[in-house]
Amino acid sequence: MNAINTPPSVFDAGLPTIGYDLTATPHDILEDVRVAQLTSPIVIGPLGPEILSYEMARDVLRDNRFRLPPGVTLAAQGITSGPLFDKMANSLLGLDGEKHVRLRKLVSKAFTPRATSRLQETIHDVVNGLIDTVADAGRCDVVTDISYQYPTPIMCALLGAPREDWQLFADWTEEVFKALNFQPDVTFDEVAIMRAWGELDAYVDDMVAARRSNLTDDLLSDLIRAESDGDRLTLDELRMLVAGFLMAGTDTTRNQLSASVQVLCEHPDQWATLRERPELAMQAVEESMRHSPAACIVPRAAVDDVEFGGYTFPAGTFVLVNTFAANRDPAIYDDADRFDITRNDLPPILTFGGGAHYCLGANLARRELAEALTVLTRRLDAPHRVGPAPWKPLLEMTGPTTLSIEFTSERLVAADA
Repeated sequence: MNAINTPPSVFDAGLPTIGYDLTATPHDILEDVRVAQLTSPIVIGPLGPEILSYEMARDVLRDNRFRLPPGVTLAAQGITSGPLFDKMANSLLGLDGEKHVRLRKLVSKAFTPRATSRLQETIHDVVNGLIDTVADAGRCDVVTDISYQYPTPIMCALLGAPREDWQLFADWTEEVFKALNFQPDVTFDEVAIMRAWGELDAYVDDMVAARRSNLTDDLLSDLIRAESDGDRLTLDELRMLVAGFLMAGTDTTRNQLSASVQVLCEHPDQWATLRERPELAMQAVEESMRHSPAACIVPRAAVDDVEFGGYTFPAGTFVLVNTFAANRDPAIYDDADRFDITRNDLPPILTFGGGAHYCLGANLARRELAEALTVLTRRLDAPHRVGPAPWKPLLEMTGPTTLSIEFTSERLVAADA
């Protein structure tokens, strides 16, 4: 009787399929996603079941029966054990259950709105300084001239690292982030990644030692202060968290800023609207992250046999939550493919994930992006793209690899902006 009542396996239910190459970009799969969403909220994709509907995507992200497979990105590189795998599996991103809950509880005490609001002046100065370097030229590559250089100074200021060491952090982050790449990469070098990570850990050790005797007004000091029922973060945990914040807060912001600028440039009426109504900056961030997100896919795996959405997901089933599709679900968003920064009263976008692994730095990311878009739309008039803007694959952190634009500059002194 139980067997009769057991929902069919997700693999044997005749679900529609969606096929794309593993190097496909979000734009490459858009038409297929549109068609698939009309037939089923779940499809079988090239790597297994994919969740396309907003409601099911949100539910999977909140469901503890589906968890992030430890070291999943390294497994794509053929690495399933060893020191790098262990570091990734024991990071905040790789942990689940009681260990994860404990760390989130402690970290949340430091990652407060106050911690991000005190960075406002730094954020403002950084973005204006970057625009100053390109304003007179009347053209720039947004990716290399602005986005790539934007987040690292802010993350370093957040942690309390001195300006003269910002380039060190940029280099370490660039190398370590390769461990989060889904795509097989001929330049992937485990030894180089571990070397960079070791240098970062050693630097953080020195920072922690200095802070313990002289706490200051930065995130690292807040993490050292953080306490819950007598529990505090260990040195190993502080190292791990700093690396995690750098990885999570650097490449994501770089790519999302470029993606957001591109979609605004390609909708000049929206650029003009934000220029005239800067109070819409946060809505512009939400809408560009919904319409043109840098993070499109969230991997999960069924911990046990899971009954969900009318199907059985066998234990170990690799599931892709396609947040790119969910954020354009026509059942949720009116005219879902339309880009409109005046949208409001909508459910939260899923680009920051959901559930236990909802992005801790979401508020900081929103603040960084909102300030950048506000300043860019005020200082650069009538921008338009010149040349192609190819994107990276949706299975990794995506976004344009190059974005050349021309504009009319309204050069404003940063202090008066």
